[in-house]
Amino acid sequence: MIQTPHYLIDKSRLLRNLERIAYLREKSGAKALLALKCFATWSVFDFMRPYMDGTTSSSLNEVRLGRTRFGGETHAYSVAWADHEIDEAITHADKIIFNSIGQLDRFSARAGGIACGLRLNPGVSSSSFDLADPARPFSRLGEWEPGKVEAVLDRINGFMIHNNCENEDFGLFSRMLDQIEERFGELLRYADWVSLGGGIHFTGEDYPLDALCDRLRAFSDRFGVQVYLEPGEAAVTESTTLEVTVLDTLYNGKHLAVVDSSIEAHMLDLLIYREEATIEPNEGAHEYMVCGKSCLAGDVFGTFRFEHPLKVGDRISVQDAAGYTMVKKNWFNGVRMPSIAIRELDGTVRTVREFGYADYEASLS
Repeated sequence: MIQTPHYLIDKSRLLRNLERIAYLREKSGAKALLALKCFATWSVFDFMRPYMDGTTSSSLNEVRLGRTRFGGETHAYSVAWADHEIDEAITHADKIIFNSIGQLDRFSARAGGIACGLRLNPGVSSSSFDLADPARPFSRLGEWEPGKVEAVLDRINGFMIHNNCENEDFGLFSRMLDQIEERFGELLRYADWVSLGGGIHFTGEDYPLDALCDRLRAFSDRFGVQVYLEPGEAAVTESTTLEVTVLDTLYNGKHLAVVDSSIEAHMLDLLIYREEATIEPNEGAHEYMVCGKSCLAGDVFGTFRFEHPLKVGDRISVQDAAGYTMVKKNWFNGVRMPSIAIRELDGTVRTVREFGYADYEASLS
């Protein structure tokens, strides 16, 4: 049995998402790029590659990882490229997307023969969190004014528009796309390609996938563009668990269970967005607050129900632990870094990476 904590990627569960992505590509004509900002565990890239067209990035390191480990199309985006980054980024990319006209002015001449794009901000989004809302007041994410963009059309041939965030509502997606068409339609007619970004939960069980395919194809036909999507969470949702072990139990008005992991270090988004983890089946007569082992008082996975009283040594599987976890994990408190393991299609499990003291020491100076 693999020592906990560890992330366990289940290929059979991952395959379900990939098959939906392949269906969307076939029916809509859209291309799908894995968003490395969400998931960059390259040990499963060989498995994912046949179902996707490539990767999209948010930094120089991600561009390089996408080119060298995934292949296919490699889109390079950054909120702001530095002078010492741009030349290397271009060597790894098929397309480079600038966040602002200012960045386009500085660097487009150095892009050589690769396609250049510009990020547009339509001023609407599906985000319910101000922290993650690209259309928040005073947003730095993309250009807002069509008139300014029109003046630089001779230097770009595509656009990136990312304004969805965990959006499970196809109707909302379609209405926002209506607004994009209305606001930027004249610009889109000059483009060869448009990326509509990620954040569309189209691999969800009840999502109307055919309706999305039809809407994307209609958009593509109307403007004569190749559509791209950038699934991150959609590609890996419900494919991975964080396996942890109970180290101690206490009672302080509630039954508490301390496990050998930490949301601060291993599932940071739970802390950032004040969300609870998911533990299944979350049924039974015994209720426990499951807590991380760091010194942070609010290091809590959530309160869950169990069939039997928890005891030291019990294993717990925290669900949906792929997106924005392994890319954000850190060494807070020096807590043991989770290993990464993969369950193959035949059910066998193998460890692909372990982390030890040398990794902790090397992360510092």
